[in-house]
This record gives sequence, structure tokens and C-alpha cells, in this order.
Amino acid sequence: MSATLTPQPQRPRLAQRRTTRHGMLTLGLARVGFEIKLYFRSTDTVFFTFLFPFIMLGIFTAAFSASGNIGTNPDGSGGISVGAYYLPGMLAAGMLLSGLQNLAIDIAGEKGDGTLKRLGGTPLSPLSYFIGKIGQVLVTGILQAVLLLVVARFVFDIALPTDPEKWLTFAWVFLLGVITCAFLGIALSALPRSGRSASAVVIPIVLVLQFISGVYLQFNQLPDWMQNVAGLFPLKWMAQGMRAVFLPDSFAVQEQNGAWELGMVALALLIWLVVGLVGSRLTFRWIRKDA
Repeated sequence: MSATLTPQPQRPRLAQRRTTRHGMLTLGLARVGFEIKLYFRSTDTVFFTFLFPFIMLGIFTAAFSASGNIGTNPDGSGGISVGAYYLPGMLAAGMLLSGLQNLAIDIAGEKGDGTLKRLGGTPLSPLSYFIGKIGQVLVTGILQAVLLLVVARFVFDIALPTDPEKWLTFAWVFLLGVITCAFLGIALSALPRSGRSASAVVIPIVLVLQFISGVYLQFNQLPDWMQNVAGLFPLKWMAQGMRAVFLPDSFAVQEQNGAWELGMVALALLIWLVVGLVGSRLTFRWIRKDA
């Protein structure tokens, strides 16, 4: 007697893929809220990534205001306050800290304490994990920028732009910069060999970029070779884009090429966005290969 084989029903692979993709998106969006709660529960993270630009803007304003306005005419008229001059740099620094520094240290720590290994055994996919992290950076970055602008306006009496075109420029520079920094942070998280060493590896990189990119020092006063090096990295272009929004157009001549070059700002950030996206895809693992 020959055995009768019961045909197995074929799985609707396309429908399954669509369901899976929908599930990934749903899990990712749900994880955004979890990541935001986790972010604000970490005191050191909030201090060094969320509040740091506020503190530095206050320090620079208090320390250098006595020397007078920046960019004054020979007769002493005109120019802008120290706080107004440093506001664009603090906004750019906040984007870098919220995205690159925060995610690089956070994900490296999650690798070190076994969190990622545990998540790898759940239905959570890398895509859902990325959505959660990038969503957290977007939400906290927007909140930080709004609060920084409110403090600048009402505490330091810094005049904000009234031209809608300026705010449109602010929107695309901010969104492109934050997302770029988020992907770069995910990619950079593969560099530290342990969670304990993450801060020691990431923070010096972030500090050097801030000093050579016109955040803490006037960019036009840096040596040409340092300006050229800074131009290889995204923070310089984020700071330049923010200066185009918040500084008078007369300050454009102080840029390296004598113009705001918003087209180059967009191009540089898009290139780094692709670099960060590819780097994240190639380097991210639920556990280290050498673990």
C-alpha cells in the first residue's frame, strides 16, 4: 500500500512579507515612546546631550558679553550680541549630541550589558530597533531645539528670524542633520569594544568636531587647514546652515568661501546620511562578532 502524502498548503509569501513589514513598522513606532522614557530617566544622558547646549550658551553669553557685539562697524555700531552669534553653533551641537553621541554611547552600552542580545531573541527586528532610536532622537532633538530657541528669545533677549524662508531653511537643515547624526551614531556604536569604554571613545571625537567646526570658536578665525579638515565632516555644514538662518546675511562673507552655500550644506549632509545608513547596515549586530 502506498502512503498518501497530504499536500502542504503554500504560504502566501508576499502577504506574509507585507504583514511582517507592517509589524516591523508598528513595533518600531511603539518603541519610540519606550526609548523616549528611557532617555529622560537617564540623568547623565539628559545633562550631557539635552541640557549641555543650554549651559554652554549661558556660559558664552555671560563670559564674553562684556567685550561688546560681534561684527561691529569701525565706529562701534551694528553687530550682534555674543549670545546671538553662538546660538547657531549651540543648535548644531545639540543635533550632534542628541544623535551621534547619544546613540553611539547608548547602543554600545546596550551591547555591553546584554540588552541587544536579549532583544535579538525577540520579534523585534533591526529595522524596528532603528525606528525606535531615530524616532527618539527626532522627538528629543525637536524638543531641545524649541526650548533652546525659547530660552534664547526670552532669557537672553536674542532676536529670532521673522522671514518664513529662514524657518524653512532651518527645518530642512535640522531634519537632515538630526537624521544624519542618528545614523552615524548607530554606525559609530560599533567602534567601542565595550560599553564601559564607549564614553571614552565617542566624547573626544565629538569634542574635537565641535572645536574645529565653529561651535565654540569663530570659524573664520581658525587656520585654513583646520577649516578644510572640518569641511570633511557634517558638523561644520550643520553649523553653517544654522548660521545662514540666524545670522545677518552680512556675516556670510566670514564663511570659508564667502557665502552660506546652502546647496553644499544639503549635499554634504546627504552624503554623510548615505555613509551613516550604509555603515549602520554593515556594522550593526545584536551581539559583537568577537563576543
